[in-house]
Amino acid sequence: VQLQAFGGGLVQAGGSLRLSCAASGSIPSSATMGWRRQAPGKQRELVAEVTSGGTPVYGDSVRGRFTIGRDAARNTMFLEMTALKSEDTAVYYCNLRNPRWASQKYNYWGQGTLVTVSS
Repeated sequence: VQLQAFGGGLVQAGGSLRLSCAASGSIPSSATMGWRRQAPGKQRELVAEVTSGGTPVYGDSVRGRFTIGRDAARNTMFLEMTALKSEDTAVYYCNLRNPRWASQKYNYWGQGTLVTVSS
């Protein structure tokens, strides 16, 4: 499985940005896809993820500002980010993992895309 992220860049505070992720390879139909981010000096944290059934989960810091979506047929995912803040500055990683109930364990990562929010 390979994941490729697109769409990072520089944006002013209050602005919007859209990230995309394309997955290829042998992808389990039950996989959960999502985004995690890592800012300098901080641990990687959940931004948002969406189950194979389309149920989204958001991190507390982005809920209400970010929207995650997924096209299961095309194995693609997007993250629409609005009302961006300087604290959203981080490298954003596309992630594909097994659902927690699955006996088959897997966890794949994309290469990361940098989002910089200027204040």
